[in-house]
Amino acid sequence: MSVDQKTVRHIARLARIAVRDDELEALEKELNGILDWVEQLGEVDVEGVEPMTSAVEVAMKMRDDVAVVQDLQKEVTRNAPGAEDGFYVVPKVVE
Repeated sequence: MSVDQKTVRHIARLARIAVRDDELEALEKELNGILDWVEQLGEVDVEGVEPMTSAVEVAMKMRDDVAVVQDLQKEVTRNAPGAEDGFYVVPKVVE
C-alpha cells in the first residue's frame, strides 16, 4: 500500500494539521516508509507466541479492597448550579 500527495492532503485535513505544498513530498515519503514497516510486521511468524502486555514480566502490586462508607453528598453538590435536599436540580426537559 502506498499513499500519494492527494491522500497526504486528505490525512492532514482529517488530522486538522496545516500542511504546506512544499511539505507534501516529504510527508508522502514518511507515510510510505511507515506503511512499508507495518507490512514487514505482517510477515513476522508469531505462531505459538503468547500475547503479552509488557516486554518484562511485572507483578501487580495488590492491596486489600476495603469499602469505605463516606457521606460526600454535600461536597459533591456544593459546586452544582442548583441543589436541593442533596440532589442536583435540573430544568425540566420533557414537556
